[in-house]
Order: sequence, then C-alpha cells, then structure tokens
Amino acid sequence: MQLTEQSKKKKTERAIARHGNVQATGRVRSVLEIFTKALVVVVVSTLTVLGISFVQLSQELSRNHFHLTDSAGNDVKIPPLSGPINFLLVGSDTRQGSGNNQFGNITSNLADVIILLHVSEDRKSAVGISFPRDLMVPWPACPSTSGGPGYYAQSLGQINATISNGGPGCTLLTVEKLTGLQIPYLAMIDFNGVIELSNAVGGVEVCVAEDINDTYTNTHLKAGMHNLQGLQALQFLRTRHGVGDGSDLSRISNQQVYMTALVRKLKSKDILNNPVALYSLARTAARNMKLSDTLSDPTTLAGVAAALKSIPMSRITFLQLPSVGGLPAPNEGRVMPDYEKAQILFNMIAADQPMVLGKVNNAGSGAIVAPTATPTPTKTKKSTKSPTPKPTPTETITPLPDWAQGTNAKTTTCSK
Repeated sequence: MQLTEQSKKKKTERAIARHGNVQATGRVRSVLEIFTKALVVVVVSTLTVLGISFVQLSQELSRNHFHLTDSAGNDVKIPPLSGPINFLLVGSDTRQGSGNNQFGNITSNLADVIILLHVSEDRKSAVGISFPRDLMVPWPACPSTSGGPGYYAQSLGQINATISNGGPGCTLLTVEKLTGLQIPYLAMIDFNGVIELSNAVGGVEVCVAEDINDTYTNTHLKAGMHNLQGLQALQFLRTRHGVGDGSDLSRISNQQVYMTALVRKLKSKDILNNPVALYSLARTAARNMKLSDTLSDPTTLAGVAAALKSIPMSRITFLQLPSVGGLPAPNEGRVMPDYEKAQILFNMIAADQPMVLGKVNNAGSGAIVAPTATPTPTKTKKSTKSPTPKPTPTETITPLPDWAQGTNAKTTTCSK
C-alpha cells in the first residue's frame, strides 16, 4: 500500500524507505502459479468428493470479513500468490460477543497482539515479527470505517490503540508506515477465536520451565509439559505477570513458545497436507476470525496454506521487534522501536532474504531454550566400501546479529 503524497512530504516524522517485492523470473513465476492453481483444484475436488460444501465455506468467509483500503482509501488488490506473502495477524482484546464475564468487564478494544508474517517467494523460509503492544510509533491518517471523514495522522501514539481509530485496517497501515512494506492480507482474532482454534487443532503442547501463577489471567501451571486447549490456551497467551519480568516483552517471548509449538503440531500431524483437516480449520477461522476481503476467498486461503506447508521448521523464525525503553513522561513504561536494528529486519523482508538466528539461546525474557539430553553414542557395524555420494550443495545464510531475540519452530522453548 502506498502512502499519500502529503504524508510522504512530512519532514517531522521519521521516514523509512519503502521497498518493492523481489520479482521472480517469468518461467519460475509461471511454474509457481501453475502449482498453486493445481493445488487449489486438488483441494476443492477432494472436498467435493467427500461431500463437503465449498460454497458454504465461501458464504461463511464473506459474512465475516472487512473491507481493506490503503491510506488514500483505495481498494487493496490481491497480489499473485506465487510471489512473497506479507500477512498481518492482529489479536484484539475486545470482550464484545464473548457471551459471559469470564474475561472481565473491560470495554476496551485494543490490538494486544500484532504479528507480521512474511513467507519467501521460493517457499523455503518464513519469519514472524511481533510488535510490542506498548510500542510508541507515528500514526498515519486512516480511512473511516463508518463513512466519516477518517482520522488524522498523529506524530506519536501507542500502536495497540490504532485499532480503536480505524479498525484493524488502521493497525495495518501503521505497521506499513513503520516497516515500509506492503501488507495485503490481514486477519483479526478475539478471545473466543483463540479458544475455538486451539480446540480445532486438539490443543497445543507447551513447555513450562518454572511454575506460572498469574492471578490476573488465572493462569496456574506447574513446570513441565502441558497440552493447552480452550480457555487454558487463551490464559497462557495472555499471561504477562506470570512470566519473565512481567513486561509485555516477556509476554511476547511466552507467546512464541506457544506459536512454535503450534507450528510443530501442524507439521507433525500433516494438517497442511490434509484437505479435510484444512477445511475444518478454515471453517473454524471463518466463524471466529475477521479476515480482510483480500483473504476471505477459499482459493486465497488454500494458496496461503500451500505457501507454508513445505517450509522446514528450522527456517520458520519468530522474532521480537527490537525496541528500547526508558522513555520520559508521560510514556514511561512504554517502548520505541530501535530504528537502526529494526531497519535491518525490514530491509531483509523487502529483499526476501531468509532469517536465521545467530544466537540460539536468545528467546527473550519470558522463555528459555529447553534443555536437551545428550544422545548416547551407538556402535555401528562396519560396512563394505561403496562409492561416496557427492555432497548436496547447501545454501549459505548469514545469521542475524546476536541482538535478534526469538526462536525457530524446530527449537523447543519453555516459558519461564
């Protein structure tokens, strides 16, 4: 999405250059497009044979979507699914429609979870960057969601409050302004959605290194492995006082414990290759999430799933946005982006470069890499000589600097 000419000319705000997507060669792009279309045909055909209604899913998705526009109010066009994918996930803390008081009587509507997911064009790597809810950033002008004149730009504001201005689309425009990236896909999930999706996958097994006792979210877990499902999964994702130093940064690293465990669950159960399981997840998402109209088509959803299924877990990386604290009043307790370090990550996404952690045990203040047992060496029988196979050339990837905090899906981390 492009910024308006007026906002581009503002000299009072810190500008971050916008980068275009790396284009594939015509032949590679054609092959990828054919593959994606073929996969969609297979999924739809399988569902039809099994008597599952593709039309019904389309109707459910269309009933619960929202219109996505750029900062000028223009419709966002769906890019070719054969290219790189930028996707924003927003977790809202709204209690509206929860049907009970188990989440409290708070009337706020804030973006408590903001994760930018990037999938590379070659489908060999993916990275998710979590933005702290207390991050202070410039706000762009946002179109109105109710037909009014819209919302003016703001030189500095807390990122999670952008959803109260122009809805989740305003949060997306804010992330675009900060990163300089185009993000055509957006999904928003609330408390009930987290509960239902955790139920749909049969729970997620997470590691807890130290007892968690958080009376704010009613999260009480003993050290060890726990299969979290339903309300318990939501409580684990929301806990802040029970992990690390009690900050939102600790909550992010704790959430990454859950997200990497979820990826391992999806991979181990081969859900992304199972049309029936994918359909079940898609229906759960349609009922419990709000998707942008750029994403609310079953064909697009199938294409996004296809993009994720072949990526090895060691190349799925979750990072925290580099940030700095110690802000003066009235913003004490909040953080700002470490622009120099953050720009390195944004440039790598724009260039479609893979990201791997340089420092493995750097999961953040709310998590730690799980200790692994030393494998016992086993004796092997001598074998007859045979031709030595030629080694397969491996791609050389420059690791991220040691300041990059996060983990990858192959590494089991534990909450602490």
